[in-house]
Amino acid sequence: MNFFRRVEQKYVLSEKEYLKLLDLINNHIEKDKYFESTVCNLYFDTDNDDLIIKSLEKPKFKQKIRLRSYNVPNLDSKVFLELKGKYKGVVFKRRIKLKLNEFYDYLYNDNKLNDSQVMQEIDYMFKSYDLKPKLFLAYDRHSYYDKDDNTFRITFDTNLRSRVDNLKLDYGDEGKLYSDCKFYIMELKSLKGIPLWFSNILSDLKIYSRSFSKYGNIYRKMKEDVYV
Repeated sequence: MNFFRRVEQKYVLSEKEYLKLLDLINNHIEKDKYFESTVCNLYFDTDNDDLIIKSLEKPKFKQKIRLRSYNVPNLDSKVFLELKGKYKGVVFKRRIKLKLNEFYDYLYNDNKLNDSQVMQEIDYMFKSYDLKPKLFLAYDRHSYYDKDDNTFRITFDTNLRSRVDNLKLDYGDEGKLYSDCKFYIMELKSLKGIPLWFSNILSDLKIYSRSFSKYGNIYRKMKEDVYV
């Protein structure tokens, strides 16, 4: 699928909360086909970091561009070039699937990829903003879906790490850990809303949604000279 429109909610869980929640929802969920993966992302921005700065201001509409792979790719591996936007809490994501070496030819040699509408939008962003690789970000993910509604997905991300050098996906997934404390970022992704059974469990555990931008929080730490 090259286009997604859905509601996403994020939660930040301690390891204790994560284990308790997983135990309570276990009978309702199934492991996704690609249950376990390391998600590798390369984010693009201007020399002055205009896109992430605007995003942190929490405007009604924002968008970003990233290159994503599931596990560390080689040059012939398939990756996803994504334009992700958000308007009033609804996420829109458009993407194209291509080989990593094809993307590098586009980025560094200005080789044309295709004439699709999605690529035209992405190409416009790259050229209008003169985008460059700015941050590599990886995390380990477990993915589930609701047994009764496979459009409701739950992901748990941990071991958030990043680097600002060697900005290529095929370099590896090494990076500076965001925190020495173990925690999980839970994302709920839904087309129809969160099921009542899940909402009740969250309420019982007093777990509440919280805004958490992985790229944004790392950027803040770098600018505060805490993250080096």
